[in-house]
Amino acid sequence: MVSTEGTCEDRFHGVRAALEQNLGTGEEVGASLVLDIDGERVIDLWGGHRDAARTTAWDEHTITNVWSTTKTVTALAALMLVDRGLLDVRAPVADYWPEFAANGKQDVRIRHLLSHTSGVSGLDQPAVIEDLYDADKAAARMAAQAPWWEPGTASGYHALNFGHLIGEVVRRITGKSLKQFVAEEIAGPLGADFQIGAAEPDWSRIADVIAPPPLDIDLAAAGTDSPAYRTFTGPVAAATDANTPGWRRAEIGGANGHGNARSVARILSVIARGGTVDGVRLLGQETIDLIFEEQAHGVDLVLGVPLRWGIGYGLPQADTLPWIPEGRICFWGGWGGSMIIMDLERRMTLSYMMNNMAAGIIGSVRSAAYTQAVYAALG
Repeated sequence: MVSTEGTCEDRFHGVRAALEQNLGTGEEVGASLVLDIDGERVIDLWGGHRDAARTTAWDEHTITNVWSTTKTVTALAALMLVDRGLLDVRAPVADYWPEFAANGKQDVRIRHLLSHTSGVSGLDQPAVIEDLYDADKAAARMAAQAPWWEPGTASGYHALNFGHLIGEVVRRITGKSLKQFVAEEIAGPLGADFQIGAAEPDWSRIADVIAPPPLDIDLAAAGTDSPAYRTFTGPVAAATDANTPGWRRAEIGGANGHGNARSVARILSVIARGGTVDGVRLLGQETIDLIFEEQAHGVDLVLGVPLRWGIGYGLPQADTLPWIPEGRICFWGGWGGSMIIMDLERRMTLSYMMNNMAAGIIGSVRSAAYTQAVYAALG
């Protein structure tokens, strides 16, 4: 058994045991896990290594690319503008970003962007990963495109471009890039070690991601005109792109956030704790309630599995993620298994970030085990 660093209340010994077992078997290479209950970190664990060769320890200050867990912070940025009266989720995107009305998108609403129902879930061809590294140019291309399905009728996961769409709205309203907004108005005030992209002085403490098995999605069967094919090829992303300088310097608000379980929990606990964290108010209750207004419920056109989307966050869906219980819970995670779950009834936030990516896009066997162990301990 490999031991972990940090703290864990005795009642959650099963969670620590699960993490240490996975580190011992090699299922985990390096990981961090935090459980915040009403502002108290009852679990704050980390362990393993930053690298596949296991030469450098994962320590308290290690960060990693958290993939689509980044979306939860990006959605928070948009909701903060809603809370300030600067953004209306029911208004057309074109009210804030006039160019977005092109090619039949004049009726696409802000809530459609936040619930992956806009019809714009990637770039038209030709597209390569480097096209996403210039956020302004990529957003302009998306604004000019026609939707790939009728907006508002179904979700189609905005895998890599969610942050480009929301980030452009943030920029149009505030004059700040998404990266700047997160740094100055979220991470900074909360003292959270999280950033969109990664500043070069921090590269030495990043745990490179370790690529997972190939995705179990038959794009050829879906057809080249399908939202799934167009999303996953517009552009194609390799997991190891996250370890490159170009990726780290970019602003990819749907996929290149860098942090650890502690910093992600610190930020997203604002939802479970009623909008305020240690005197820093980011949201009001009415804005938090918006999250739970269901926007889509059915088979996602890109991921091919049943999903429920509120405004900005996933909602419990037993068919797909049976280990997330019903209730006033919102969540999302990242490619390879990172996960952030906000349970408002318990004022609880569970955060898990790691470098060894598992199969699949939404959760993993490991994130399921940790979540189940947490809820088993709570009774």
